[in-house]
Amino acid sequence: MKNSFQQLNKAFDNKVRLGIMSILTVNSRVSFNYLKEALEVTDGNLASHLKALEKEDYIAVNKRFKNRKPNTTYEITPSGSTAFDSHIKALEDILKQL
Repeated sequence: MKNSFQQLNKAFDNKVRLGIMSILTVNSRVSFNYLKEALEVTDGNLASHLKALEKEDYIAVNKRFKNRKPNTTYEITPSGSTAFDSHIKALEDILKQL
């Protein structure tokens, strides 16, 4: 079991980041407002977690204008998908060993 704990990714320790990655795993692209409402967090809290995931290259940011208003969307990157899948597998392994 010790090895399974070592396989956990620190980037996903926080519940907001875990939520972001979970949502992006099942949706190809989502807006900032969608994530904010789904996770019930403040703008600043969400922005800091998104920035941390973007820094790790786990998510990609797309900024566009929609009807002259800024529209920011996020999607999971291939490396983010791989890292998150490994994290989930490690969690599953830990639960199976209990």
